[in-house]
Amino acid sequence: ILFCSKIIGARYYKSKIDKDLSVSPRDTNGHGTHIASIAAGNPVSMASMLGFGQGTTRGGASSARIAVYKVCWSSGCDDMDILAAFDDAIADGVDIISFSLGGKITADTHFSDALSIGAFHAMKNGILTVCAAGNSGPNHASVMNVAPWAISVAASTLDRKFVTQVKLGNNKFFEGTSLNNFDLKGELYPLIYSRDAPNKEAGFDGDSSRNCPINSLDEKLVKGKIVLCEGNEGAPEAFRVGAAGLLIQGIAYINVAYSFPLPACYLDTKDATKIRKYIHSKRTPTATIFKTNELRDTLAPEVPSFSGRGPNNVTLEILKPDLTAPGVDIIASWPPLSPISEFSGENRTLEFNIVSGTSMSCPHVSGAAGYIKSFHPTWSPAVIRSALMTTAKQMSPTYNQDAEFAYGAGQIDPVKAVNPGLVYDATEIDYISFLCGLGYSQSVLQLITEDVISCFGTVSARDLNYPSFALKAPHPKHHLSGSFKRTVTNVGLPMSIYRAIVTVPKGLTVSVNPSVLSFTSLGEKKTYVLTIEGKLKKSINSASLVWDDGNFQVRSPIIIFDERAEKGESTKLYCINFIYIVIFNLLFYIIIE
Repeated sequence: ILFCSKIIGARYYKSKIDKDLSVSPRDTNGHGTHIASIAAGNPVSMASMLGFGQGTTRGGASSARIAVYKVCWSSGCDDMDILAAFDDAIADGVDIISFSLGGKITADTHFSDALSIGAFHAMKNGILTVCAAGNSGPNHASVMNVAPWAISVAASTLDRKFVTQVKLGNNKFFEGTSLNNFDLKGELYPLIYSRDAPNKEAGFDGDSSRNCPINSLDEKLVKGKIVLCEGNEGAPEAFRVGAAGLLIQGIAYINVAYSFPLPACYLDTKDATKIRKYIHSKRTPTATIFKTNELRDTLAPEVPSFSGRGPNNVTLEILKPDLTAPGVDIIASWPPLSPISEFSGENRTLEFNIVSGTSMSCPHVSGAAGYIKSFHPTWSPAVIRSALMTTAKQMSPTYNQDAEFAYGAGQIDPVKAVNPGLVYDATEIDYISFLCGLGYSQSVLQLITEDVISCFGTVSARDLNYPSFALKAPHPKHHLSGSFKRTVTNVGLPMSIYRAIVTVPKGLTVSVNPSVLSFTSLGEKKTYVLTIEGKLKKSINSASLVWDDGNFQVRSPIIIFDERAEKGESTKLYCINFIYIVIFNLLFYIIIE
């Protein structure tokens, strides 16, 4: 076990030992270190990744201590190891469990997914579990980790972006994305299109070389030149053949920057097409790639294309993801012995790296939850989640087409979440009643509870005491009607009167009964019913309920959708091929006051 001022313990779990595998709790690929420092890293001044993102880094709960439970390896993650790690973390008395890890969602996910089962056991013991929403967006119903007893976190952009310029020999400039610290000093290099340089000796032709798969390019034709590759797999091949630089033609523009082992720039299809035309119009086409500039992103926060979207196909009327936090171009600690990338021959080392994914947004919320826990050590997992959700900053459906299916309640605001005013609490019994309401038998329930359970009472998905509302219309053209029962607990001012403020799109009405809640003491509970009626004009419709007493504004998102939203008919096409989930560390954070 490792001991230091920050990491107070580390264990590893490997039920199936592979030959020649060195088992250790150490981080071997950088991912675990990166997300751990986001959640609870100490402040470090003058941090940067190759000069990018320079400033002071710190974790969300920088005074917290970390206990590490490593369950994933290059061969994958075993359910037996995950559950053993959960059991040990619970026994060790951790306060917050954070996992940037996801699996396949099925109809019986609540009972077959080790992460869901482990999170349930943690909730029973008063421990909040925070997890990543997954990187399979922008497809609808792509959100991972949908258990209602855990927090599912989507990703959002920061108010900075990394822009790389390309200049052609005809003095035309194009703008794309990358993390390029290589300086070509404005020198123009010969420019070639991958389709014009197939490795014929290896059996490739123009059609098969244009995406630049490994061994597809003729080194004699490409070495020392900037090569334009279609698709996203060209970097290893361009690096292998000694290209001077790489231009990548993506399917569409993305708002994520990546580092490459050579000068490179990711371009949208329209600009790459113009560059191809230039190449074929000149006898000696040339280009150069400039070092990346860091600019202000005035549209942030936005949800990037890769972030997992709702609806929650396991339980349609439980909105997932719950929240959004920064997950694009996040700078955080990186072990120098871990590679910057997976490209063969890459030998640069870093103490800080810039990485994107819901793996990075998840520990932002874990740190925020730890921060809240330090103020309110007795708050339940559901109350902490409620505080984060009802104080979140509302995001714009104009710039995020999938609305609450993309960002949940919105962008976290940890400072406001310390004093939320009202909270929505839920206990183990509430979740069991919810599962009973879904029709599961006693034997199935025992798979997750480990106890003999009888369904004396049931709660529908609509009536689970959740801080958000989701209603599916039976048919786009039919009149819809649905009601939700909720109970709020006063944690604001002892004497307070809250009034309901509803925002709703045309064609729908939302009523709240009672519309005024009067409290005379802290801890007092009040119940209300929210009813939605009307006809849908769009496949996804955003509304909201705010309880306002003049001091606190307790906001719950409302989403009303139909079958078109489930099929994703309103979703635009984005490039997602660069984003993938490869997780090698499961990190649990112990919060110490």
